[in-house]
Amino acid sequence: MSTTKSISMLDPAILVPALRGAVIKLDPRQLIRNPVIFVTEIVAVLVTVLFVEDLTAGIDAAFSGQIALWLWFTVVFATFAESVAEGRGKAQAESLKRGKSDLFAKKLLFPDQKDNRASEVISATMLKVGDIVLVEVNDLMPGDGEVIEGVASVNESAITGESAPVIREAGGDRSAVTGGTEVISDWLKVRITTKPGETFIDRMIALIEGAKRQKTPNEIALSILLSGLTLVFLIAVVTLYGLAAYSGTDLSVAVLAALLVTLIPTTIGGLLSAIGIAGMDRLIRFNVIATSGRAVEAAGDVDTLLLDKTGTITFGNRMASEFLPVADVSETYLAEAVLLASLADETAEGRSIVALANADFGLTEPDLAGKGAVPIAFSAQTRISGIDIGDRHIRKGAVNAVLKFVGLDKAQAGPEFNQAVDAIARSGGTPLAVAEGERLLGVVHLKDVVKPGIKERFAALRAMGIRTVMVTGDNPITAAAIASEAGVDDFIAEATPEQKLDYIRKEQTGGRLIAMCGDGTNDAPALAQADVGVAMQSGTQAAREAGNMVDLDSSPTKLIEIVEIGKQILMTRGALTTFSIANDVAKYFAIIPALFLSTYPELGALNIMGLHSPQSAILSAVIFNALIIVALIPLALRGVKYRPVGAAALLGRNLLVYGLGGLVAPFIGIKLVDLAVTALGIL
Repeated sequence: MSTTKSISMLDPAILVPALRGAVIKLDPRQLIRNPVIFVTEIVAVLVTVLFVEDLTAGIDAAFSGQIALWLWFTVVFATFAESVAEGRGKAQAESLKRGKSDLFAKKLLFPDQKDNRASEVISATMLKVGDIVLVEVNDLMPGDGEVIEGVASVNESAITGESAPVIREAGGDRSAVTGGTEVISDWLKVRITTKPGETFIDRMIALIEGAKRQKTPNEIALSILLSGLTLVFLIAVVTLYGLAAYSGTDLSVAVLAALLVTLIPTTIGGLLSAIGIAGMDRLIRFNVIATSGRAVEAAGDVDTLLLDKTGTITFGNRMASEFLPVADVSETYLAEAVLLASLADETAEGRSIVALANADFGLTEPDLAGKGAVPIAFSAQTRISGIDIGDRHIRKGAVNAVLKFVGLDKAQAGPEFNQAVDAIARSGGTPLAVAEGERLLGVVHLKDVVKPGIKERFAALRAMGIRTVMVTGDNPITAAAIASEAGVDDFIAEATPEQKLDYIRKEQTGGRLIAMCGDGTNDAPALAQADVGVAMQSGTQAAREAGNMVDLDSSPTKLIEIVEIGKQILMTRGALTTFSIANDVAKYFAIIPALFLSTYPELGALNIMGLHSPQSAILSAVIFNALIIVALIPLALRGVKYRPVGAAALLGRNLLVYGLGGLVAPFIGIKLVDLAVTALGIL
């Protein structure tokens, strides 16, 4: 798995635009989406007006001026946190934009004529949906599309970061191609399926920039909670105003306004948006594009994961597993012959044959220099690859194609050859015939190969409480074998798109959250229905559009990282909410005794911090309130480290670490600021 380059939060390319963005976000029409910080801005405006009035009246305005300054500092840093989170995503988007170059297309002049490749070179921006283009070796794909003819190796490293090429061919689940990828062998005819500016990369850029991100249900619920707490503390401050008036205590409007800001949950209010956006940004660094914040958060509560087999649990291309020679041929001779026949085969199947010959027989690619060797490359038309070395003519490929090459029909191939072919077919594998001249040498068994390390990854998902279910169109016997090898908890064989959809709906009716990983058009309905639909980038366009996430590495167990990030968002929000509420309670009991000390000397017993004066107490609280948001920005962007623990244990940890920390921090912080304010003679 590759990941995109991490961009530091302290990168000037992030900080400078974030400062501008923070100022823009001061617009009340934008800030009203965050009620707590919106109230803080209103209070900052009010105190600023009072400061100007004091200056105009010739009254000492040092106190109200400092309060106004720190209130604005609080608001700006709250918007700055959100801007930094957005900026990291936008920086990733800019790197993608820089990676896009001017593309040109070979538009076919006679697309309906199968063998006519006459074309004109035009700018890719002039292409329309439905146009058919020819893409040859070393050409860049001019846009997103579907392969309608040809088979070719395509380098998708510009999209996925992976250097290994993939096979793209007409029909099936490997027909989707992405603009900007490079054809490195053969040729393809591609029907353009998206308009310029609406390609997959363009959508990636738009998604990364987070322009359309909406709040999740949990965020909305938390916003309601914070609004409620703000209202409660507003009532409390109004009550204190009445108490001050009744007792004769001198509490100015500036003091009460500042007190309100210090008591309402500004800490979590200022960091709430940054937490969600940073979660999407962390996904980007794992090469996963999320189309919605809701999907990222839902991933944190997923119960069941459905995975399509082909291309998801297994490699999309079948791999060589064994060589089966006929009676008069040794296994080693067959391995040597099939190795030679595969030297010019750049497909994944061909490379797997070379790898098997090397691993099981110790064979390496021979030096054929000076021997007059003529390699025969694999093509979709002949379905054969091979080599001619002098009088030796070795071929490997589809059974019917090789039988035609040697001039035999199936009945003449011999019982041993036919038995091997039939046995492989019954097991769900693909047989490849091998021949030299007019002689059949044997059969290569291609089968679905489970991706390495996937069993351990599924075990990790199980430890996280996620049940894995493989869905496949294979017969039950083949499906059971693959399921056992992969280590999934259950499987659904001979599954139709309707059955996948019905299964997800049934599970959701029972209150479960379902994640689906798939890459084919037949997976699209299930991807659309699932709470978290992770489409493989190597899959079809229909699958990518149906899901709410796209995995650029096409790794099915990437859901582990997705779930961890989803849980990180929930845990981070819970931890900072716990800290914020505890922090507000502590500030209430730390400040109130100092405010009324002159009127009620008996409160001196509660003024355990020995704050210098009511003015220094409120100013220190405002300063601490602003600085704590700054201190917690890195935690909000990085997220609380995920640990696979139960809800009760997590709550206990939050209360112990963040709850206790939220209670203790204000007493220490406000006292230190009070000492500094007093020592510097600011008041």
